[in-house]
Amino acid sequence: MEQIITYFESIPATHRSVILVGGITFFWILEGIVPLFNGSYNKWKHSVPNFFFTLTTIVINFPLAFLLLKTSDWAVANDFGIINWLPEMPLWAYVFLGVALLDLIGAYLAHLVEHRVKPLWMVHLVHHTDHNVDTTTANRHHPLESIIRYIFTLVGVIVVGAPVGIIMLYQSVSVVLSQFNHANIKLPKEVDKAISYVLISPDMHKVHHHYVLPYTDSNYGNIFSWWDRIFGTYMHLDRDKIVYGVDTFPDEVANGQISSLLKYPFVGYRKPTTNGSDLTDIVNDQPLVK
Repeated sequence: MEQIITYFESIPATHRSVILVGGITFFWILEGIVPLFNGSYNKWKHSVPNFFFTLTTIVINFPLAFLLLKTSDWAVANDFGIINWLPEMPLWAYVFLGVALLDLIGAYLAHLVEHRVKPLWMVHLVHHTDHNVDTTTANRHHPLESIIRYIFTLVGVIVVGAPVGIIMLYQSVSVVLSQFNHANIKLPKEVDKAISYVLISPDMHKVHHHYVLPYTDSNYGNIFSWWDRIFGTYMHLDRDKIVYGVDTFPDEVANGQISSLLKYPFVGYRKPTTNGSDLTDIVNDQPLVK
């Protein structure tokens, strides 16, 4: 464990790039072997806006990483944060707790707030308007959301008191797990269910991408699934019943255009429906309630 943390304390940018690109490549190939949905969509064309937003996320996070690391150094130097206030523990427990708490604040809590606060939902909408969820969807985030997520991660670093090694480990695991649980792959249901007791599995996360409430407002986790179970936001829906997208933004053409997606945080909020029976009332991108 000490060697792992030492590695992540000074992980080269090229290695982080390999994790990002390698993960997408691996799950992209796996999607072709064991796909959950055999859709007729053009996978390369579909990936264009998703890769664009992946790039904007990298561009935004790169200069902000300096502040993240300086904050971590301050917390450690001043013995500040939850894991620094606890009694001495084995290194593995220290690392595990740090990653878990960063996942709670930087991923679960950030995601929950984005769904509960209307202006933030309009920013997060870009992620949910993908009609063909696959591994490239993992980083489909509006540039404003990249900043929002960064702020929550920064708060997490302060509250947790996480050192640089744990932060880099957390971010690396978070990237791969997000690619995994968004991937269009079909695991045996028993295997997926077993995974979902600890980690966010593909079937568990796909429920979150169902187009109507209450499913959209469930299963917020990214790495560990127990946060949803503890805080009562866990839901199950058979994967064969899942329909991707957002009920009040059903225009698949617009949802695949970068120019349209960039404008979503600035358009009017549309109140969601609560079940699929109302879908027939949404025609030509006209919402039920404006």
